[in-house]
Formats: sequence, C-alpha cells, structure tokens
Amino acid sequence: MAHTKVQIGVETTRGLGSGADPEIGKKALEENKDEVYEVLKDSDMVFITAGMGGGTGSGSLPGVAAIAKELGALTIAVVTKPFTFEGNLRRKQAEEGIAETEEMVDTLIVIPNDRLLQVIDKKTTLFDAFSVVDDVLRQGIQGISDLITLHGIINVDFADIKTIMKDAGTALMGIGRASGDNRAIEAARAAIDSPLLELSIDGAKGILFNITGSSDLSMYEIDEAAKAITEAADPSANIIFGAMVDEAMSSEVKITVIATGFDQGLRKKKDKTHEARPVLGLGGLPPLTNETDEDGFEEPVPAAVSSGLSPDSEERDDMEVPAFIRRKLK
Repeated sequence: MAHTKVQIGVETTRGLGSGADPEIGKKALEENKDEVYEVLKDSDMVFITAGMGGGTGSGSLPGVAAIAKELGALTIAVVTKPFTFEGNLRRKQAEEGIAETEEMVDTLIVIPNDRLLQVIDKKTTLFDAFSVVDDVLRQGIQGISDLITLHGIINVDFADIKTIMKDAGTALMGIGRASGDNRAIEAARAAIDSPLLELSIDGAKGILFNITGSSDLSMYEIDEAAKAITEAADPSANIIFGAMVDEAMSSEVKITVIATGFDQGLRKKKDKTHEARPVLGLGGLPPLTNETDEDGFEEPVPAAVSSGLSPDSEERDDMEVPAFIRRKLK
C-alpha cells in the first residue's frame, strides 16, 4: 500500500464513492488538486493505476496524469478494463477514460479483466479472482521499479527506462518464469505472450528486457532468450538489456520485458500459446502476498498515489537504490 494517501472529493462525494459517474470523479479530483500536486512534486517517475469503467478511475486518472506530466515526471499508467458482464456503459466509460489517460501519460499498459478468465480455473473464488487483478497491477508497477532499484551484473537505470518509455504511448509489460532445460527461452516466451496482455510484441521499436537467475545462468541461455524477445521487434528497434543474479531463484529464471513504439495497425495481440507459464501461472493463482482492497478491485475514494517503489525496497541497503530515489525516501 502507498505510504502517502490523499483523499479526494470529501465535499463533492460526502465521503462516498463517485456513483460510477466519471464527472463526479473529475470534480472530486479538482477539489483536492493542490494536495495531489504537492505529493507528486519533485518526483522523477510516477505510476498511476486504476480499474477503469467506474467514476473515480475513469474520471480522476487523466487529471492525476496531467499533474504528473506538468511536473516533468516520467508518467506510467497501468490500468484494467472491466469484464464484459459489467455492461456496455461501464465499457464505454472505461474506453473514454483510457483514451483521455493515454493523451496525458508517457506510457500506458492496459490489462483487460476478461483475459483473467484464461489464467484461473472454475473453482477460483470471486475474492481470489479479484485479488489476481490487483496482483497483476502490482506486478506491472513492481516489475518496472525493480529494474531500477535492484542491483544487477548488467544494470538498468532510470535513464534506460526513460529512453524506452518516455512519450511511448501504449506498451507491453510482461514477466515470465520458467525452470528446466529450456527455462530461459520459455520464460521469455511467457513474458511476451502472457494471455493477460492486449498487445503482441510484433513491430515494437523500443524493447527493454531484464533476465534474473542464479549464478548458474549461462550466456547461451541469455542469447536464446534475447533472440526470442527481439526477433519479432522492428529491425531498427532500440534494445536495452539487463541481467541480475539472485541465488533465491534456484533453478528458475525470470524475465521482465517492456516493449513500446507500436504501430496503431499492429496493436492487437495475436493468439499464441506456449507451455511456459506467465508470472501468474496458467494453472493456478499466484501467492497473494500483498494487501488488497476490501472489495478486491477498484477502491473508489480515497485515491492513493504510488511512489513506484516495491514494498520491501526500504529494507534494502541504501547503496543499492539510485540517488534520485534515496533523496525521496529521506
């Protein structure tokens, strides 16, 4: 959970939600716009996230993004689309909110809730299903922030993230894990072909990928993974690569991929299936180690602003955290 929270729209909503009305969400943000501005001031990178389709997410998120961009921060939005069964009105409001948000952010990552049905089984409870949605949003943010805050053999820093994600538009962000003889290439395929993602990596003009494994990770495995990730990209794509050793990974390999610079006509994800599992797993649910909202989905009001750091980052050695982030933590 965010350490700093700003409750918006106390007078507008009288402490309630926005009633699924984006106009109320916009007014709620306007009421506390100065407070949001103060919280985001001096930030180098801002993540904003919401379940789109209701009033608070669809109504306030574009405004929060506009504030972050005005302050000069690299602004990344990770949002979900509502389930089909939630109706056409909610879908329409989500699409409008996403379109407005895309105009304001550097990078937008969209995860349709309907794709959640591809990674859960029939016995998954409603609470656990929505917890998976929450965890997908967490992974999207933590997957990027960990690239900056964790020390690696080949480091990826804020400048690399900015090169790939500034003014990039819609992006693909995938995390894959695999073990066994073909662990690296399977993890790479799982990252770029996650059933939860709306895009295909085909034609991407900017790619940043990071591979994490134990000290037995071989150069051959890295080469295999890199080929799987980059072969579908644009021939002139800007590719940035990082590598980290984490003995806790044991025999497993984890790969994080960020791809940007897609042509509008190539944005729909192709149907592909691989045996490698995405980070969520095709056969079950992930460990639910993070706190979730009481309703398991979108928390209407108050709205929280994320600093972009993983929850346990404060416990790490300060010297592993870049200077620009350490200044924010003091």
